[in-house]
Amino acid sequence: MAAVGMDADTDAHNVVHRQLQDIVLVQQQQIECFSEMLRNKEEESVSIKVYEDVVKELENEKLQHAKTKSLLSKESEKLQFTLGEVEILMKQLEREKKAFENALESIKNKAWKEVNKNDKLKSKCNDIENQVEKQEDILSSKEDQIKELCHQLAKQKATLKQQVTEFEIQKQQNAYIERVLEGKKKKACGKFIPTSK
Repeated sequence: MAAVGMDADTDAHNVVHRQLQDIVLVQQQQIECFSEMLRNKEEESVSIKVYEDVVKELENEKLQHAKTKSLLSKESEKLQFTLGEVEILMKQLEREKKAFENALESIKNKAWKEVNKNDKLKSKCNDIENQVEKQEDILSSKEDQIKELCHQLAKQKATLKQQVTEFEIQKQQNAYIERVLEGKKKKACGKFIPTSK
Protein backbone atom coordinates (compact mmCIF):
# COMPACT_ATOMS: atom_id res chain seq x y z
CA MET A 1 0.00 0.00 0.00
CA ALA A 2 2.88 2.40 0.79
CA ALA A 3 4.41 1.73 -2.63
CA VAL A 4 1.09 2.40 -4.36
CA GLY A 5 0.64 5.67 -2.47
CA MET A 6 4.19 6.69 -3.35
CA ASP A 7 3.56 5.94 -7.04
CA ALA A 8 0.47 8.19 -6.93
CA ASP A 9 2.48 11.00 -5.33
CA THR A 10 5.19 10.62 -7.97
CA ASP A 11 2.65 10.79 -10.78
CA ALA A 12 1.10 13.90 -9.23
CA HIS A 13 4.50 15.58 -8.92
CA ASN A 14 5.30 14.71 -12.53
CA VAL A 15 2.04 16.27 -13.72
CA VAL A 16 2.64 19.43 -11.67
CA HIS A 17 6.21 19.60 -12.93
CA ARG A 18 5.15 19.35 -16.57
CA GLN A 19 2.38 21.91 -16.07
CA LEU A 20 4.80 24.39 -14.45
CA GLN A 21 7.26 23.88 -17.31
CA ASP A 22 4.45 24.63 -19.76
CA ILE A 23 3.54 27.78 -17.79
CA VAL A 24 7.17 28.91 -17.73
CA LEU A 25 7.41 28.36 -21.48
CA VAL A 26 4.20 30.32 -22.10
CA GLN A 27 5.35 33.13 -19.82
CA GLN A 28 8.71 33.23 -21.54
CA GLN A 29 6.97 33.51 -24.87
CA GLN A 30 4.75 36.26 -23.53
CA ILE A 31 7.77 38.16 -22.18
CA GLU A 32 9.46 37.88 -25.53
CA CYS A 33 6.24 39.02 -27.19
CA PHE A 34 5.97 42.02 -24.86
CA SER A 35 9.62 42.87 -25.41
CA GLU A 36 9.03 42.76 -29.12
CA MET A 37 5.96 44.95 -28.66
CA LEU A 38 8.03 47.46 -26.67
CA ARG A 39 10.66 47.58 -29.31
CA ASN A 40 7.98 48.11 -31.91
CA LYS A 41 6.30 50.73 -29.73
CA GLU A 42 9.56 52.56 -29.24
CA GLU A 43 10.01 52.76 -32.97
CA GLU A 44 6.55 54.12 -33.36
CA SER A 45 5.26 57.26 -31.77
CA VAL A 46 3.06 56.17 -28.90
CA SER A 47 1.58 57.80 -25.93
CA ILE A 48 3.26 57.65 -22.55
CA LYS A 49 0.14 55.99 -21.12
CA VAL A 50 0.34 53.06 -23.51
CA TYR A 51 4.07 52.77 -22.92
CA GLU A 52 3.65 52.75 -19.16
CA ASP A 53 0.87 50.17 -19.39
CA VAL A 54 3.00 47.91 -21.52
CA VAL A 55 5.99 48.34 -19.20
CA LYS A 56 3.80 47.63 -16.19
CA GLU A 57 2.36 44.55 -17.84
CA LEU A 58 5.86 43.42 -18.71
CA GLU A 59 6.98 43.85 -15.10
CA ASN A 60 3.96 41.88 -13.91
CA GLU A 61 4.79 39.10 -16.35
CA LYS A 62 8.40 39.10 -15.16
CA LEU A 63 7.21 38.90 -11.55
CA GLN A 64 4.83 36.03 -12.37
CA HIS A 65 7.60 34.35 -14.28
CA ALA A 66 9.94 34.63 -11.29
CA LYS A 67 7.26 33.20 -8.99
CA THR A 68 6.58 30.39 -11.43
CA LYS A 69 10.29 29.58 -11.70
CA SER A 70 10.53 29.53 -7.91
CA LEU A 71 7.53 27.21 -7.70
CA LEU A 72 9.01 25.06 -10.44
CA SER A 73 12.27 24.81 -8.50
CA LYS A 74 10.41 23.74 -5.34
CA GLU A 75 8.37 21.17 -7.26
CA SER A 76 11.56 19.90 -8.87
CA GLU A 77 13.08 19.42 -5.43
CA LYS A 78 9.96 17.58 -4.30
CA LEU A 79 10.07 15.45 -7.43
CA GLN A 80 13.74 14.56 -6.88
CA PHE A 81 13.00 13.71 -3.25
CA THR A 82 10.05 11.54 -4.29
CA LEU A 83 12.14 9.82 -6.96
CA GLY A 84 14.77 9.10 -4.31
CA GLU A 85 12.15 7.55 -2.04
CA VAL A 86 10.77 5.52 -4.94
CA GLU A 87 14.28 4.22 -5.70
CA ILE A 88 14.73 3.25 -2.03
CA LEU A 89 11.36 1.48 -2.03
CA MET A 90 12.19 -0.30 -5.29
CA LYS A 91 15.45 -1.59 -3.80
CA GLN A 92 13.61 -2.70 -0.66
CA LEU A 93 10.99 -4.41 -2.81
CA GLU A 94 13.73 -6.14 -4.79
CA ARG A 95 15.32 -7.40 -1.54
CA GLU A 96 11.97 -8.65 -0.26
CA LYS A 97 11.27 -10.30 -3.62
CA LYS A 98 14.67 -12.02 -3.50
CA ALA A 99 14.05 -13.17 0.08
CA PHE A 100 10.61 -14.47 -0.91
CA GLU A 101 12.06 -16.35 -3.89
CA ASN A 102 14.74 -17.91 -1.68
CA ALA A 103 12.14 -18.93 0.91
CA LEU A 104 9.91 -20.36 -1.83
CA GLU A 105 12.83 -22.30 -3.31
CA SER A 106 13.67 -23.67 0.14
CA ILE A 107 10.07 -24.76 0.66
CA LYS A 108 10.02 -26.40 -2.79
CA ASN A 109 13.22 -28.31 -2.02
CA LYS A 110 11.86 -29.43 1.35
CA ALA A 111 8.58 -30.51 -0.25
CA TRP A 112 10.48 -32.41 -2.96
CA LYS A 113 12.54 -34.21 -0.31
CA GLU A 114 9.38 -35.13 1.61
CA VAL A 115 7.73 -36.41 -1.59
CA ASN A 116 10.83 -38.42 -2.43
CA LYS A 117 10.90 -39.79 1.12
CA ASN A 118 7.21 -40.72 0.92
CA ASP A 119 7.80 -42.43 -2.44
CA LYS A 120 10.61 -44.50 -0.91
CA LEU A 121 8.43 -45.43 2.08
CA LYS A 122 5.58 -46.33 -0.25
CA SER A 123 7.90 -48.50 -2.35
CA LYS A 124 9.21 -50.18 0.82
CA CYS A 125 5.65 -50.81 2.03
CA ASN A 126 4.78 -52.33 -1.34
CA ASP A 127 7.82 -54.62 -1.12
CA ILE A 128 6.80 -55.70 2.39
CA GLU A 129 3.22 -56.31 1.23
CA ASN A 130 4.53 -58.44 -1.65
CA GLN A 131 6.72 -60.42 0.78
CA VAL A 132 3.74 -60.92 3.11
CA GLU A 133 1.61 -62.13 0.20
CA LYS A 134 4.33 -64.57 -0.85
CA GLN A 135 4.69 -65.83 2.73
CA GLU A 136 0.92 -66.18 2.99
CA ASP A 137 0.93 -68.20 -0.25
CA ILE A 138 3.74 -70.38 1.13
CA LEU A 139 1.87 -70.86 4.43
CA SER A 140 -1.32 -71.72 2.56
CA SER A 141 0.59 -74.25 0.47
CA LYS A 142 2.17 -75.72 3.62
CA GLU A 143 -1.25 -75.94 5.27
CA ASP A 144 -2.59 -77.79 2.23
CA GLN A 145 0.39 -80.17 2.39
CA ILE A 146 -0.17 -80.72 6.13
CA LYS A 147 -3.84 -81.44 5.53
CA GLU A 148 -2.91 -83.90 2.80
CA LEU A 149 -0.33 -85.57 5.05
CA CYS A 150 -2.87 -85.74 7.89
CA HIS A 151 -5.36 -87.31 5.51
CA GLN A 152 -2.76 -89.85 4.33
CA LEU A 153 -1.71 -90.54 7.95
CA ALA A 154 -5.31 -91.12 8.99
CA LYS A 155 -5.75 -93.42 6.01
CA GLN A 156 -2.54 -95.30 6.87
CA LYS A 157 -3.63 -95.61 10.51
CA ALA A 158 -6.97 -97.02 9.41
CA THR A 159 -5.21 -99.46 7.08
CA LEU A 160 -2.72 -100.45 9.79
CA LYS A 161 -5.51 -100.94 12.31
CA GLN A 162 -7.36 -103.13 9.85
CA GLN A 163 -4.18 -105.12 9.21
CA VAL A 164 -3.59 -105.55 12.95
CA THR A 165 -7.15 -106.70 13.39
CA GLU A 166 -6.80 -109.15 10.52
CA PHE A 167 -3.48 -110.35 11.95
CA GLU A 168 -5.05 -110.92 15.38
CA ILE A 169 -7.90 -112.81 13.77
CA GLN A 170 -5.43 -114.85 11.74
CA LYS A 171 -3.38 -115.49 14.87
CA GLN A 172 -6.42 -116.61 16.81
CA GLN A 173 -7.45 -118.82 13.91
CA ASN A 174 -3.98 -120.35 13.75
CA ALA A 175 -3.98 -120.94 17.51
CA TYR A 176 -7.39 -122.56 17.29
CA ILE A 177 -6.29 -124.77 14.43
CA GLU A 178 -3.16 -125.77 16.35
CA ARG A 179 -5.24 -126.65 19.41
CA VAL A 180 -7.62 -128.68 17.30
CA LEU A 181 -4.77 -130.48 15.57
CA GLU A 182 -3.02 -131.02 18.88
CA GLY A 183 -6.20 -132.51 20.34
CA LYS A 184 -6.67 -134.83 17.40
CA LYS A 185 -3.01 -135.84 17.62
CA LYS A 186 -3.37 -136.77 21.30
CA LYS A 187 -6.48 -138.80 20.57
CA ALA A 188 -4.72 -140.58 17.77
CA CYS A 189 -1.76 -141.41 19.99
CA GLY A 190 -4.06 -142.67 22.72
CA LYS A 191 -5.54 -145.33 20.48
CA PHE A 192 -2.16 -147.02 19.83
CA ILE A 193 -1.02 -147.21 23.51
CA PRO A 194 -1.19 -150.98 24.71
CA THR A 195 -3.31 -151.75 27.71
CA SER A 196 -1.62 -153.66 30.65
CA LYS A 197 -2.95 -157.14 31.66
